[in-house]
Amino acid sequence: QVQLVESGGGLVQTGGSLRVSCEASGIMFDSAELAWYRQAPGKQREQVASISRTGSTKYAASVKGRVALSRDNAKDTLTLQIDRLTPEDTAVYYCNARGRNIYDLHSGDRDYWGQGTQVTVSS
Repeated sequence: QVQLVESGGGLVQTGGSLRVSCEASGIMFDSAELAWYRQAPGKQREQVASISRTGSTKYAASVKGRVALSRDNAKDTLTLQIDRLTPEDTAVYYCNARGRNIYDLHSGDRDYWGQGTQVTVSS
């Protein structure tokens, strides 16, 4: 079974920084495409940042310049650092992995989601 477990959310003041992490298990992590999404109340889920299996990153315009995404293939961990937070960053942040289940390699690549971690930025 593939599991993605997020951690690191919480309450932060405007201008502060936060780091959210996602620990994966049951997936071929090295070859997975990874991303963080967020969903604010009343809004659609949006992609914040993504990183390819080769390490290439992409960032949403709303966070570009103040966010860094990294992956540690040795620890099966994805980490998102966000600086200069504003109340507009308040959302539930979800880890996403598109890859292969190590227990069902023939099923091909599938999308997996974590349970989400709340990030709240106070003004």
